[in-house]
Amino acid sequence: MRSVSEQAGQQVTTKPTLAEQLVIRELGVQDYTTVWQAMQQFTDQRNSNTTDELWLLEHQPVFTQGQAGKEEHLLFPGDIPVVKVDRGGQVTYHGPGQLMVYVLLDLKRRNMGVRQLVTLLEQVLIQLLSAYGINAYAKLDAPGVYVDGGKIASLGLRVRKGCTFHGLALNVNMDLSPFSRINPCGYAGLQMIQSKDLGGPQSIAEAKQRIVQCFQQQLNVATLQHTTGLDWQND
Repeated sequence: MRSVSEQAGQQVTTKPTLAEQLVIRELGVQDYTTVWQAMQQFTDQRNSNTTDELWLLEHQPVFTQGQAGKEEHLLFPGDIPVVKVDRGGQVTYHGPGQLMVYVLLDLKRRNMGVRQLVTLLEQVLIQLLSAYGINAYAKLDAPGVYVDGGKIASLGLRVRKGCTFHGLALNVNMDLSPFSRINPCGYAGLQMIQSKDLGGPQSIAEAKQRIVQCFQQQLNVATLQHTTGLDWQND
């Protein structure tokens, strides 16, 4: 979408700025390490002309241990692999039925700091759930989004060269039992909940559609470009 203005009696069409553009990359179900390495590569290779992207996907079952992670919060991982990663935060679980949104943004371009981005991610989730009549909220001392004391979404970011990667995980319609093998986000006994059980999005497809709309509004994006696959260099 291009904006149109009137100048000297003529219509002038202007191309959206990079801050007004966003690539939506849908990746299906992916191995964690493959996507983690791709995020790092994308961030290392991007420059001032690279369009910001959101990567939407689900992961095969995996526990990820953030930089602040402590081994005692891994209670009994069993047959689910554990990957130590470069995002902030403690241990969490990813698996099918959980919507991952990886946020690959140039913070300077958007005049944002990391704290502002964390708040924006929380507001995206709160806005999404509010559309279903769900009263979700954030906590100052524990990033993420909660409903009645249960945690429905987790956040974790990394910044490199002023650009972000990693992002958020929204529990939609998944097997929550693996969370019992850890202290989620470092909190013993923290209840993990999901949108399906609260009258929110019932499927990943529904959650994806809604969350893209919320990101578009929160980031003031005019133009979305939808694509698939990890070969961004040939898009």
